[in-house]
Amino acid sequence: MRAFFDSNVLVYAFDVHAPGKQRTARDRFELHARAGDAILSSQVLSEFFVTITRKLKLPVPHGDAARLVRDLARLPVVAIDAELVQRAIEWSRRHDLAYWDALIVAAASSGGATALISEDLQHGQTIEGVRIVNPFVETAAG
Repeated sequence: MRAFFDSNVLVYAFDVHAPGKQRTARDRFELHARAGDAILSSQVLSEFFVTITRKLKLPVPHGDAARLVRDLARLPVVAIDAELVQRAIEWSRRHDLAYWDALIVAAASSGGATALISEDLQHGQTIEGVRIVNPFVETAAG
């Protein structure tokens, strides 16, 4: 199973103010990264950087965040191009999604992911062949 990670899950991996979610996010990410089936996009890398440097209660210093992004960029990264933007526009209408969520789904699909690890969409839903997996719902459910 190729797993595309949304920025919200990656951010939790570095948020010391949410230790339960931090542990879950790190465990899930490390599992897929070690297996070689974790996928990201340029959008995810950008959102991750901005969030960990500006929006956490304890922001990550700029240099450390840049190193984290450089490390994450060693994984397969789907580039957001004009074709993917057009697909996201169509899918946002077709599936009644916010544009940015549709772009994440389109990037996951483009990268060959069968699962989108995200907190933002409906857990268990399948969109264009990509199943939404909220790791925090799964943890809470058992």
